[in-house]
Amino acid sequence: MSFRLRVLGLLMLVALTATAATAWLTLRQANRQVQETVTAGRQEVARITGALRAYGFAHGTWEGLSPTVAGLARDTGQRVRVATEADVLLADSDALAGRDPRAPSDQPAVLVDPRPLLRFPESQLPRSQAKLTATAIADYRAAVAYAACLTREGARVTAAADAVGVPRIHTDRRTARCEEPKPGANPPTSRDIDAVWPCGSERGTTDCLQRVFNERTASVAPPRLEVRLGVRNESPPTLAAAPTVAVAAGVALAAVLGALLLSRAVLRPVRAMTLAAKGLGEGDLERRVPVSGRDEIAELGGAFNRMADSLKAGEERQRRLIGDIAHELRTPLANLRGYLEALRDGVVDPTPELLASLHEEAVLQQRIVDDLQDLALAEAGALTYHPTEVDLRELLETGRTAHRAEAGAAGVALELEAPRPVFVTADPDRLRQVVGNLVGNALRATAAGGSVTLALVPRGELAVVEVRDTGKGIAAVDLPHLFDRFWRADASRGRATGGSGLGLSIARQIVTDHRGTIEVRSTVGAGTTFTIVLPATPGAGRQEDAGPGASLRR
Repeated sequence: MSFRLRVLGLLMLVALTATAATAWLTLRQANRQVQETVTAGRQEVARITGALRAYGFAHGTWEGLSPTVAGLARDTGQRVRVATEADVLLADSDALAGRDPRAPSDQPAVLVDPRPLLRFPESQLPRSQAKLTATAIADYRAAVAYAACLTREGARVTAAADAVGVPRIHTDRRTARCEEPKPGANPPTSRDIDAVWPCGSERGTTDCLQRVFNERTASVAPPRLEVRLGVRNESPPTLAAAPTVAVAAGVALAAVLGALLLSRAVLRPVRAMTLAAKGLGEGDLERRVPVSGRDEIAELGGAFNRMADSLKAGEERQRRLIGDIAHELRTPLANLRGYLEALRDGVVDPTPELLASLHEEAVLQQRIVDDLQDLALAEAGALTYHPTEVDLRELLETGRTAHRAEAGAAGVALELEAPRPVFVTADPDRLRQVVGNLVGNALRATAAGGSVTLALVPRGELAVVEVRDTGKGIAAVDLPHLFDRFWRADASRGRATGGSGLGLSIARQIVTDHRGTIEVRSTVGAGTTFTIVLPATPGAGRQEDAGPGASLRR
C-alpha cells in the first residue's frame, strides 16, 4: 500500500476518534451552558456599548478613549476594537495590551451613537417641542465644544442630561482656555429654527425632531462608532477543561502509537539514505541505498540512487575529458617541441616544408583550444550572438560554395535543394559554423563517387535544414555518443578521419541557443542525415538587425 495512503488512513482514524470524542463532550456541555453564555454575552455588550456612549456623551469627542477601552477589555475579558463608521481606528485592546492585533470576530459590528435622545413631556404641543429642539441644538453645540476643550486640557469631565436630554457638563477644575456656556448665551440660529419648524406640523413629530437634531449637530458631535468584540475563530472559554484534557491525552497517545508504527517504515530507509549521503559527500561514489516496495519512500530511494549514478557518471566524464585533452595535446606538442629543439641545435634544416608542417600542427592545436573555449562559453550561456534576419537558402549556398573545392578534391558531389527562401532570426556566422561542421564531417565520411546534399525544407512555422550524405553511416550503438565532447567514431583518433571531436558539441549548443533542435539518423552503409529545426521568422524578407551582442534565448 502507498505510504501516503497509510499515513492518510492513520490520520483519518485519529481525526475521527478525536472528532467523535470532542463532539460528545461539546454536546453534553453546550446544551447546559449555551443559554448562560448568550445571556452573559448580551450583558457584556450592553456594558461596553453603554460605557462608550457615556464617554462620547460626556466628553464631546473620542480623544482620550484608550484608557476606557483598555479598562472595559480588562473587566469583561473581551477583545474590544473601536473604529468610526469611516473605519478610522480609535482604539484596540490588543494593541493597548502590547500584543499584535488579532483578526476581529466575524460577528456584525455594534453601532454606538453618542448623541442625546430627545425627550419631551407628553402633553407638550408640537410647536413647543420644535422650539425646544432648536434650543437643544444650540445648547448641544456649546456643550460639545466645552466638553471637548476640557478633555484636551486633561480635566475630569462628567455630564448629566437635562430635561430635554442635552448634556450638562461638569468638571473638577475650570480652565481659562475653555469657556463655560452660559444659560441663554447660545440662542438657536435662524437655520436651526427653519429646519425644525416643519416638524411641528407632521405626524411623528418626535422622530422628525430627532432626525433634524442629528442632522444639525452632525458636524460637531463625535462620529458614530463601530464596535467589534472578540476575535475570529475564538473557542468558547466556558467549557470544562478536565474532560477535554483527558480526551486530548487519549488522542495524543493514539498519535504517538501511530507515529511509532510509522517510524519503522520511514526512519529506517531515511537513516540508510542519510548514511549513503554522508558517504557520497566524503567521495564514496559507490554508495547506494536498498530499495524495496513501490511507495514514496521507495521512489525517494530510487531517485537517490539515480542521483548517485549521475554523480559517478559526471566524475567519469570529467576524468575522460581531462584524459582526452591530454591525449589531444601531448603528442603534437611533443612533436613541435622536438622539431623546435632540433632546429635550435642545428640537427634539422629549417626547410619551407618543415616550417609549413609545424605551422599547420600549431594551427590545429590552436583550433582545439578555441573549440574548447567556444564550448565552455556556449554551455555557460556566455557565447556572444549577433542576431539578424537570415535567408537560410542563401546561407546554405554560401556553405556549399565554401566546401565545393574540398568536395571536388574528394570526388564527392555537393548538392543543394532549396525550392524557396526561408528566413529565421539568427546569428549567420554561428549558423555557418554549424553547417560547415556538418558538411565537413559528411565529406570525410563519404567515399569518392558519393554525394552530400544540403536541403531546406519549409514546415509551417518551422525551418528545417538537412545535411544528408551517402557515406559509411554510424552504428546505432554510437549514435547516443555523437554529441559528446572528444568522441569520434574512429577509435584510432586519426586526423584523416576527424577533427577535434568538439564540433558537434558546439553545434548542438549553438542550435539550442537559437531555440532549435538538432537530431541525427543513420544507417550503416547507406549514409547519415543531420536535421536542424529552427523557428521561422513571420513576414520573411524584412532585414531587421537586433544589434550586436543581443541574446537569442527568449
